[in-house]
Formats: sequence, C-alpha cells, structure tokens
Amino acid sequence: MIKGKQGRFRENLLGKRVDYSARSVIVVGPELKLSQCGIPKKIALELFQPFIIRRLREIGLADTIKSAKKMLLRQDEEVWDILDDVVSKHLVLLNRAPTLHRMGIQAFEPTLVEGNAIKLHPLVCRGFNADFDGDQMAVHLPLSVEAQIEARTLMLSTNNIFSPASGEPIITPSQDIVLGCYFLTTFIGGQDEEKLKSFSNYDEVLMAYALKKVGVHTQIKLRLDPDKSVKNEGVKQAGSTLCTTTVGRVIFNEALPSELPFYNYPLDHKSIKNIIQDCYRILGKEATVDLLDKVKEIGFKECTKAGLSLSIMDLKMPDKKAQILEKTQKEVEKTQKLYRRGIITEGERYNQVIDTWTYAGEVVAEEMIDELKNDIRDGELYLNPVYLMSASGARGSTQQLRQLAGMRGLMAKPSGKIIETPIKANFREGLSVLEYFSSTHGARKGLADTALKTADSGYLTRKLADVAQNVIVTSHDCGTVNGISKSAVYRGDRVEVPLHRVLTGRVSLNNIVDLVKDEKIVNENELITEEKAKKIEALGYEKIRVRSALTCEVPQGLCVKCYGMDLSKGRLVEEGTAVGIIAAESIGEPGTQLTMKTFHIGGTATRSIEESEIRVRRAGRVNYSDLNVVENPQGENITLGGKGEILIVDDKGRQLEKHAVPLGAIVLVKENEKVAARRTIIKWDPHMTPILAEMGGKIRFEDIIENKTMRREYDAVTRIKRKVIVEHKGDLHPQIILEDSKGKIQGLYPIPEKAHIEVEEGSKVTAGTLLAKTPREITRTEDITGGLPRVSEIFEARRPKDPAVMSEIDGIVELGEKKRGKRTIIVKGESGMEVDHLVPRGKHLRVHRGDRVKAGDALVEGPLVLQDILRICGEEELQQYTLKEVQNVYRSQNVPIDDKHVEIIISQMLRKVQVDEANDTKLLQGAIIDKFKFKEINVKAKESGGKPASAEPLLLGITKASVQADSFISAASFQETTKVLTKAALEGNRDKLVGLKENVILGHLVPTGTGYKPYLKLVMEKDVIETPDDKIEEKDERLPTLSN
Repeated sequence: MIKGKQGRFRENLLGKRVDYSARSVIVVGPELKLSQCGIPKKIALELFQPFIIRRLREIGLADTIKSAKKMLLRQDEEVWDILDDVVSKHLVLLNRAPTLHRMGIQAFEPTLVEGNAIKLHPLVCRGFNADFDGDQMAVHLPLSVEAQIEARTLMLSTNNIFSPASGEPIITPSQDIVLGCYFLTTFIGGQDEEKLKSFSNYDEVLMAYALKKVGVHTQIKLRLDPDKSVKNEGVKQAGSTLCTTTVGRVIFNEALPSELPFYNYPLDHKSIKNIIQDCYRILGKEATVDLLDKVKEIGFKECTKAGLSLSIMDLKMPDKKAQILEKTQKEVEKTQKLYRRGIITEGERYNQVIDTWTYAGEVVAEEMIDELKNDIRDGELYLNPVYLMSASGARGSTQQLRQLAGMRGLMAKPSGKIIETPIKANFREGLSVLEYFSSTHGARKGLADTALKTADSGYLTRKLADVAQNVIVTSHDCGTVNGISKSAVYRGDRVEVPLHRVLTGRVSLNNIVDLVKDEKIVNENELITEEKAKKIEALGYEKIRVRSALTCEVPQGLCVKCYGMDLSKGRLVEEGTAVGIIAAESIGEPGTQLTMKTFHIGGTATRSIEESEIRVRRAGRVNYSDLNVVENPQGENITLGGKGEILIVDDKGRQLEKHAVPLGAIVLVKENEKVAARRTIIKWDPHMTPILAEMGGKIRFEDIIENKTMRREYDAVTRIKRKVIVEHKGDLHPQIILEDSKGKIQGLYPIPEKAHIEVEEGSKVTAGTLLAKTPREITRTEDITGGLPRVSEIFEARRPKDPAVMSEIDGIVELGEKKRGKRTIIVKGESGMEVDHLVPRGKHLRVHRGDRVKAGDALVEGPLVLQDILRICGEEELQQYTLKEVQNVYRSQNVPIDDKHVEIIISQMLRKVQVDEANDTKLLQGAIIDKFKFKEINVKAKESGGKPASAEPLLLGITKASVQADSFISAASFQETTKVLTKAALEGNRDKLVGLKENVILGHLVPTGTGYKPYLKLVMEKDVIETPDDKIEEKDERLPTLSN
C-alpha cells in the first residue's frame, strides 16, 4: 500500500518516528525566563540517559554501561548531580500538536522541576496556541552538534518574537498581564488639577507610594529629563518640564529601558504591542526579551494586587434599553405596514427588519459600554472590572459583553438564515423558554462546524504547502524591470490598511522622491523600511510600484529583492529561506483558528449592515463622469445606468477620490457643487436592484405571459396581487418595451427572474419611473466558514456557479436578438468590431443600451470567473483581483496576513503556459509547459534563426499545480499516487531533487537554510595540527551554521 495517509509516502517517508522524546501535560511557569522551560526530573533522566551514562564512565563511578544503567535505575545521589550538569549545556525542543506554523516547535533551555508536568513560559503560549486546561506537549532532544547549533540560533524562543505572517510580535502579553498593566496605567477622573502634588523624579514618586501617601491612580505632576520624549495617546511630544501623569504610569515606565519615551496613556493590549515594537526598533533583541519578562512580572503582580473580581452588579444594563427596543419595535411595525400595503416585497421587508434589529443591537451595546465606562458607585467614579477586561483587550469582546448585559440580538438558523425575531433579553436577566430555544440553533451549529471545518482548513494548508514547497530564495537579484502597484486598501470610505503598512518590507521598483525638497527617500531596488514608508505616505503618494514574487524572473524559486523583508527578522530575507512553506503556513494557520471561532460567540448572527450611502472623505468639487441623472416623479435626482462615477476634485482639478454610483441611486449633489468632508453625496436602497425607465413613453409587455413567464402572487397578508417573473424554459424572454405615441420603440428592458413588475401594461410613464425591481438575496450570516470555502474556491481556480458574463472588448452596449434560448448583448468597439455575448436566461443585466463598457466589465450580476479575467484583462489584473479577494476574507475576520505570502501562492498558480503555435521549436501544440522552460526553448530557437513558439498563460488550481509539479516524487506523495508514478515510469521522467519534499522522502538534507547548496560548499578550511606522536588530526568538517 503506497497511497493515502497510511501509505508508504505519508506514513513512513514524510512522517518518521523519533527516539529521545517524551510527552506530558503543561502547566504555567510565570517564574521562568523567556528562553526557559521546566522539564520534570523523570523525563530529563530518561531523555539524557546516554549523556549521563557517558559522564558516569568518564568520572569513573561506573566501569561498564550496564553498571551505569543500574545506577540510573537506583537513582543514586551522584546521578542527580550529573543530570544538573548535563542539562545545563543542552537545549530541548517543545512541540504542541497541531503544528500549524513554525512557532509550533521552539527550543528552550531546560530547568529541572519536581512533579510530572512540563512548565511553559506564559508569553510563548500564543505561538503554540496552548492553554493550561490539560494541553499536552512533546519534548524532543537535538543530539548532533549541528542540530544543537541550529536549535540555538534559529529555534530558541527568544529568536521568534515576531510572526513571519504579518511582522507583528507573536510573543505579546495577554489576559492577566494586560489587565494588570491597564489597571496600573488607567486614570480615574475627578481630581482637582490645582491641588496635584509635584515630584522631581521617579524615586520620589515610588517612595511616596511605598509610604502610602499616594495611591496607584493618584494624579501627580512629574518632572522629566528635558531630552526624554513623552508619548500621549499616539502623539509624541518633546519632554516638557512638568508632565501630568499618574503614579501607576510612573511605576510602569520606571521598569522600561531609559531610552524609550515616557508612555503617558492607559496601556491596553495594542499599546503594549507597540511598546515591544518600539523597543525592538530602538534597542534590539536582547533588550526586548528583558522588557517582555519585566512587563510579565509587573502585569501579574499588579493584577494580583488589584484583586479585580466580577459580581453580577458589575454587568450594568443600559437604562435606555427599554426605550430603544420600543422605538425599534415601532420601526419594525412601520415596515410591516408598508409590506401589508404592498409597497415593498417580502424580501425587502425581511431585509429591512433584520437591518433595523441589527442596528438596535449595536445602539444597545454602545449605551451599555458607555454606562460601564462611566460607572458611579456612592457618588464616585468606579473602575468597572468588566469594562476594564474588555477595554484592555484582556478578555471579552463587545460582542460578548452585549450578550451578557445588553441584548442577545439576532440568531441564525443552521442554514445561515437569520431568524427575524431577536432575543431581547441578555444573560443577566435570563432568557425565556422560547428565547433559549432560538439560541440552541447557533450553539449547536457552532460545535458541529468546529468539528467539520477544522478538517477542511487542514486540507487547505496541506494543498498550499504542497504547491509552494519548492519556492526557495535562490538568488540575490533577478534584475527584472517589472513589478506591481500597491495602494492603501479602503473598505467603503474607511481606510482599512494604510499605505505605509502595505509598503513596509517591500523593495521599491523606482526611485521615490520628495518633490518639494527634491530629495530621494528610497532608491530604486532599495528596501522600504517602516520609517520610509511613513514618509512616503505623508507625501501624499497614492500608488507605488514595488518588486513582487509575481514578477520575479528566477527560473527556480525567488530572488531576495522580489521577496523583500523577512517579517520575522525585520531585514532583507536570506538566501536559502523556504519562503514557500512560510507563505503556506501563514495562510493556512489562521484558517484553522478562524473555523474554531464560531463556537465562542455561540451562534449569534453577525453581519454587516448593508451599505446604503456614500460619504466623501475630503472636501472638494463634484464632477460627474458618464453619469446619467434624471428627475423621477417624486422629484429626486436618480441615476440611470450602473456605470457612472462621481469624482471629487480639488481647486486645481486634480482627482482626490472617485465613487462608483449604483443604478437607481439618489444623487444629493449637483455637478460642480462644492462639498465638505464627510458629506453624504449618494443614497440608495440596498435591498433591491431597480429597473428604471430612461425616458417617457407608453408601456408594452413582451413575453410576459401569465402562468408561463409571470405569475400573479396573491399575498394573504397584504391581500395584494403582485406580478412576479418566474423561472421558465423555452424561447421566451420577458421584457418591458417603451414606445412613443407613434408606436416606435424607445427602450427595451429585459426583466430577470424573481423580479416584481411595478407598472401596468398600457400605462404612461416619465423618465426615472420604477418599472420593476429585483429583491437582493436574503442575507446570510458572514463568517469565515463562508470565507474558507471562498479562499479554497479562489486557490483552486474553480468556476463559481452562476458566474457573470464579462465584456470582451471596450465599447458601447447594444441589446441584440435572442439566440439558442439565450439573449445576446452586443458590444461595439471603436474600430467597428462587434462582439456578441450570450447571457443565460433570467440573469439581471448590469448594463443598458448605450452604456460604455471596458474589457473585463461584468455585463450581468454574478461572481467573476478567474479564467475569463486572465483571458480578457491579462495577468496583472488577475493577480490584483485574486489577491484582493483572498485578503478580503481574512481582513473581515481581523487577521493580518502580508500580501507577499498570497502573491507567492498566486505566482505558483500561474507558472505554466499552453503552447498555441509551435513554429520552429520541438514543442507540441496544446502542450502545457513551465513558462521559464518555454522562454529558454524560445531563446534557443531565436539563436538558431528559427521562429519562436507562442503560448497563452494558464491558470491552474493549487491541487492541479501540485500534481503537475516537475518533481514526480513530490507529486506522488501528494495525491493520485498510482497515476503519477505510472505516468512517470512510462515517460522515463527524471527528478532533479530541487524541492523540499523529494529530498525528505529520499532522506537527504533539505536544500534550504543550513542545507542550502551554496552554503554546503562553504567547507571550513582544514587546519593541520602537528601532535607529539606525529599523528595528524583533522578538525571536524561540520556544516557552517547560518547566523540567525
């Protein structure tokens, strides 16, 4: 049996068993240093057995191995002394399953402890994703000298402070430590500014505190060194003579290195993270490790001294809750009335009710947070422990607090549909039987999901690791002149990822110049550091071209310049780094984390309120671009056609921002009008897609035939009959035709399935009248379980169901005749070229007659097909779209992943090309070949005077790309083992062993890190030493190790 998880490949060749290992339950060891762990003496005695036996023989306490073993079994006194000695020189590796990323195995200096449990430092828990509720960990012992050196330089916990996925510290204080620091540095108002005590230095403050003359939260004035800067909430200012602060902040800052500024604000989870980054940037690694241990001590100590505890009285319910609920109930009833009068459809009613309750839940939550923040007991401000925990980021999200003391809110059915009656009670009041019953849905689905989705996520990680395993940094600079554009990421009108975050750690493609001062900030092909990125952002640059894995021209692997910074080290990546595996882990690991999150919120429905307006970010003047605006019968300015944009320009006519205007939106600004920042310029109904008359005329129905294409739905509640277009077969294409008084056709409006017709046949209408409307899909809850399949779908390059049809060329839209039961949209290009696009029946059109479209624009509603984007718009457009879609899923869950990791996976999906014309080469038409090999063949053909071949780029899903890998050994170990091996045997393939997997399978050193081929050639020079016996000894030729 060679295939499957228990087969030869995956069980024996890729997964091997080791000796010298042990496992036990973990407990917390707050007294340990960051680089230490506690190993039970029993485990140590067993693990270090050969070393102890050797030592016993060296000292002469035992003559043979057998007698030494007997001493060990008897556990003689001498054995313990030797054990202490042996252990102090060695490192051990700790591992917690599942090992999802490289922080799942780290090296520590062992200290011996009594008992049977392994002791773990509290700060490294996040990397291992460990907690102390019964988790077990395995201990391994690196034996050879090389293994020990690598463990110390690369795997020691103090060398893994930053996450390679995002560059943020992964060793950060959490929970109690954060709570202690926040309690210490928080501030209680209501103290008289005039009567504050003044102190001349830290020591005086600490003395007064020790003598109980001042409390932790007492406000004081402190004199600081003039050269010490003070950081107030995010703002850095030079040290003034007297600084108003609190005693707690002095205690905290006194523990920090003197080179850091004075942090004068309450320190929550995020602020402490920033302090760690500041310290690393200013003082380096050693100081940061010391700082982490100091913060840990302070946090635990102050948290204990604060004695924070929770009582039911601390869960304060907002006084205005009843009022908010009453108001919301009235709004819901208003919506129901509109529905009963037949003004809105069932779908719109449902969506509006859901939105109203979602909003109410958020208002209740805001009120509750406000009350907790300004809690007053006995006439004095009281530090509410629940608020402290949540505000500091130690425990509990607003979402969870809302369920405890606000209202539980809307719940979701297992199908994902939201139940429209919310749970108005919270856990403090207690739920009624019916409310409890509604809750059970979500809670159970959470548990079932956790079990099922973990497997999916693990499989995604495995596929990613397989497709990217041979991406290794193999050269310093490939010399390419190509790159990709990077800009800030917006969600709506909010900046989600600022430009400096996007640019940090990339290599610039061009010189970046400060035009005002006329000085270079970054040279061509230079790394953009965080400081330089902030400068670039401050200069107002919107887009910057950078080097990328997507455009790297190294045939095998990547070059240093195209990859940029190694995020875990904060400097350029080293040659030989296995960046493909790092990318796969960075994308796969959060997937597993996120699938498990549903379980904690307990199934309360989370969904974003639909966007229904656009506000401008900056002040400026309004310009219409391709915008067709008419006045509707209600006197509002309405847009026709969904391709228009509103531009905001400054006085010099430079574009500041542009906003796409959806069809049927109400435009609230006139052309050339001046608008202030944050003003609303467009509003629309997010719950329906309208179809509007573009001009006045008389209505005629075509193919709208009762009981064939249209059904009159009688609503028992509203007692109104609605005309609804239904799914139908055959050649009928329902449309509304506008005619003038002479019967000449003015406009054609195809009506999609599920649309409600709002006009009668024969009636007269004016421009802007609503002819029909399609309700938007009934909202589902959004979570990563919806998101993980989306990521999988993109990486697998699957065709989505019900995809959009994209325009093949730039041009003007015409609606054509029906062909083969489908309707055609004709796009006429500038050169007179016409392209017919067949649209499946019942799809909602996004374009109208006379609209201008660009190649690649969607003509109908629906998700885009990746292969179409590649064919019509080219590689760069596809890369940008794929990157954006993948990142949207992770960002919606607040998971930061650096773009470069996703880019590496995308570049692997685009490695192959398909031969169009073979011309004077030996290639076969239709053959699929690596694009670098293809270039090489073409260069040879040109040199011999022949005509080179032509080829189309090909997009392969990650599974397909892995199975079609150049190495048949790695492909066989992934999937379809038998097929891959027989094919390789028939073709007589050779495997050059360039990736990681094929080398692991054959038991070779992997060609990365210390096993990277060029490093292996750096053999140390042999020193010949003359010994008295004239014997010649040679120094040990071991691998030189990489400095970390």
